[in-house]
Amino acid sequence: MPSTSGNELLELVETMKRSAAAMRDAQVAFLLSGGLACWARGGPPTDHDVDFLVRERDIERAEQALGAAGLRLERPPEGWLVKAWDGDVLVDVIFHPAGGPVTDEHFERATMLEVAALQLPVAALEDVLTAKLLALNEQEPDFGPVLEIARSLREQIDWEAVRAQVEHTPFGAAFFTLVERLGIIDVLSTPPARPVGEIRVLEAAPAVGARRQAAILVSERAGPPAPATLIRPARMWRNW
Repeated sequence: MPSTSGNELLELVETMKRSAAAMRDAQVAFLLSGGLACWARGGPPTDHDVDFLVRERDIERAEQALGAAGLRLERPPEGWLVKAWDGDVLVDVIFHPAGGPVTDEHFERATMLEVAALQLPVAALEDVLTAKLLALNEQEPDFGPVLEIARSLREQIDWEAVRAQVEHTPFGAAFFTLVERLGIIDVLSTPPARPVGEIRVLEAAPAVGARRQAAILVSERAGPPAPATLIRPARMWRNW
């Protein structure tokens, strides 16, 4: 993550406070998200933008509140957020982050925190990190910001909850390989999808010319033992 000057962070925080106050006064339910949600919990400073989460049904009222506060509105073609500009500072109001729409569960997992002298509902770190990981792709495969968040806030994150949401994606799986091998978190135990077979050689059959047969027993660790399986030696495969 690039270094952030005090002035850049101050501008972001002032825009965040102005936008949050506008939506609060308009009675629009929102959550502070993104880099500032991590910073509010002691994470690294951000110089990117201000992110809020709202339910899709509230997006028009959020737009109206921000427009009334003097921000310049923009409807991007992506269709999962609206943008508002406070001078050069960008505010993203997101109703469908990577991973699914904003729901009541996002609000239930959120925490009220004091952020720059304002009491604000702040999105759960697991939701923030999950959205960032699911947004990674081949065009933007930058692990730097998420690794810095992981390193600085590792003790506050439910890693099993995050992994359950992202391990099916190549970048999510790669992220957990990185944080485990870098020693940022302990290696997480993963229950196998099915019992792992344990192979034990019982005996070798008598030699028949150049051909030898080996019988092995596959003993399942769970459930009844599997029947013995005859394995063909690779060197004799063509003549079997």
